[in-house]
Amino acid sequence: KHGLKVYLRNPSSYTPLQQENWPKEGTKGRSLLLGMDETLNKQQIAQFSAADAENFPKYEAMLNRFADAIGPLLDSAAPDIRKISAGSLLDKLRALPSFKPLLQTGLSVGGELSQFLQLLTAPTTRILKHWFQSEPLMATLATDSVIGAMITPDTPGSGYVLLHHVMAQVGGVRGAWGYPEGGMGAVSEAIASSARASGAHIHTNQRVSSILLDSVGRVAGVETEDGSRVYSSTVLCNATPAQLLSLLPEDALPQDYRRDVAAVDYTSPVGKINVAISGLPNFLSDPSTSPSTVMPHHRCTVHLNCEHSSLINEAYEQAKQGIIPDKPLIEMTIPSSLDPTLAPKGCHVALFFVQYIPYTLKHGQWDDATKEQFAKQLFETVEQYAPGFSSSVLGYEVLPPPDLERIFGLTGGNIFHGAMSLDRLFWSRPSPAGPGPFTPIPGLMMCGAGAHPGGGVMGAPGMIAAAAVLRGRN
Repeated sequence: KHGLKVYLRNPSSYTPLQQENWPKEGTKGRSLLLGMDETLNKQQIAQFSAADAENFPKYEAMLNRFADAIGPLLDSAAPDIRKISAGSLLDKLRALPSFKPLLQTGLSVGGELSQFLQLLTAPTTRILKHWFQSEPLMATLATDSVIGAMITPDTPGSGYVLLHHVMAQVGGVRGAWGYPEGGMGAVSEAIASSARASGAHIHTNQRVSSILLDSVGRVAGVETEDGSRVYSSTVLCNATPAQLLSLLPEDALPQDYRRDVAAVDYTSPVGKINVAISGLPNFLSDPSTSPSTVMPHHRCTVHLNCEHSSLINEAYEQAKQGIIPDKPLIEMTIPSSLDPTLAPKGCHVALFFVQYIPYTLKHGQWDDATKEQFAKQLFETVEQYAPGFSSSVLGYEVLPPPDLERIFGLTGGNIFHGAMSLDRLFWSRPSPAGPGPFTPIPGLMMCGAGAHPGGGVMGAPGMIAAAAVLRGRN
């Protein structure tokens, strides 16, 4: 109704291999293409392991069951366990309904509870090795367990990050991904259009300098950098928890809450490079039928440097030392392959999500020269899979973690507003002393990814906060 159009991607994942990793004879095993077609998935995986091809639909079915089970938790405010353990009898009675989603999840999991808990707490490598034995399948699947997180698939709890990235839906299709027409800004613009239609007034480029409180500690509104004030008995804040602290007086929050929120881990391994190209890349592993033909793999997330899971760990270790990895984990998308509005005819845009990129470099800093060197390194990597890519580059934008922080307000460059580790989820996000959307300040709500249930293009933190306000519980 408000103009949002999403192009469903199918297939969704493409992992090309460099020539040195091709079989010595025949053409099998040059790449791995995965999507919603179960028969195609089996054929593709069977190139590397017949047993893995049989196990893959069982693995996906398990993830879908657990994603369905955890769904109620993502759509509801996390219970405040303090009200159960230390609150009055009335507080305890009022808090009981908030445990209903948790009960629903437990009942849905049923006899698979131990397997469910293992998925949430175990390293992803342990889960994947239980089901599979072949690369690059395991490396490709493992990427979903580390996206946006300074961890590896060997990190305990990385299994939850994996589940978090496969539980989404597009157009009612579980696990599907899509490109919004016009780019990701079209999603927020459609939401804004819907809000305006309901009477909302939206003011952009009005940076908030402080959150106002009244004499008894309730929220009273906000003040912007130009000195303007907007008074309100309710304020919803979608900034990172660290920014929330900076907007409030030092003594406005209880010390245990402030201490917990100040300790949120914002370490980010993410770099972004947005590229304008004069034509589609032609991959050696799956050559294009013509220069202008959009092949199925052009519509996918293209996983580079995913020949083997060990490459992920090697990149992580280099980034920990402040070094840009020799072979970073690269996810490349070409949204113009489905959305013709993004580029002139014949041209395309390629978006690179690169991991692990250190915030602070061991040698030098993130200046223009370093960014250019980083971009050239990435283009040389793509060149190994698709010769001619570098010469197709018309222009590019490099966004290392400090730029993601400066431009988008992402503390540390962290795209999830803080680590999605188990100690910072559900009733501990952002703090066990006050799970979002609620804060210790009456009327002040958190509605961003720093609150439950965390990051991702789903709007759940905002929906939960809005629902709480409408119920009069702020």
